[in-house]
Amino acid sequence: MAFIKITNLKKSYKKLDVLKKISFAVEKNDVLAIIGPSGSGKSTLLRSLVRLEDVDGGSMLIDGGYLVKDGMYSKPADLKNITSKMGMVFQHFNLFPNLTVKENLELAPKLVKKESRKQIAAKSTELLEKVNLLPWSNSYPANLSGGQKQRVAIARALMMDPEILLFDEPTSALDPELTQEVLQVMKQLANERMTMIVVTHEMGFARDVANRVMFLDNGAFVEAGTPEEIFDHPKNERTKAFIAGYGQ
Repeated sequence: MAFIKITNLKKSYKKLDVLKKISFAVEKNDVLAIIGPSGSGKSTLLRSLVRLEDVDGGSMLIDGGYLVKDGMYSKPADLKNITSKMGMVFQHFNLFPNLTVKENLELAPKLVKKESRKQIAAKSTELLEKVNLLPWSNSYPANLSGGQKQRVAIARALMMDPEILLFDEPTSALDPELTQEVLQVMKQLANERMTMIVVTHEMGFARDVANRVMFLDNGAFVEAGTPEEIFDHPKNERTKAFIAGYGQ
């Protein structure tokens, strides 16, 4: 059974169909890159997985449990259990400005996890070291660069021990130099076999790090395959035009 299985997922805003019967599967340890033009429904798809958006139809099966089945959501306790398996990193960081870096990491675990403060503090130290930000533990977000903020956001997501990490255009707000800082951390996570779904405009990352690439356009998946298939031998004319626009 696939680790994540999405079947006929539908989402509309009034008369606008944002997701049109989307179906795909993700295996454990996959790195799936979702590419496509702005406004094609990529972010809505990710937000639906963690129930920041409610869908209008279809099914989402996560690690053997249904988040939604044929348009009907599971019981609240089951929803909480399923969504807790996933962590999400947003485009604009979403850090708490009044908390230090370390406090940003430790807030959610202190509220919901049955770990001692000592365990939580040790884990935050370990993760800040992992993303090369330990010297900034007591700094506030306003004193960090965009790349540093995004690395804090990744570490914060990892604090909850997710089995799946979702990234919603994590580098689109960053300049090229800071983008590389964040992509390096993501590459490290991929090397550690973290299951990841990454909505991205970074074609180099999609080509070099992902093992699956899916092209989404106008609310529907147009083409999917390995990076080589999508970037070097695309079959669909819309995919070919999109890839050509990025100089691939």
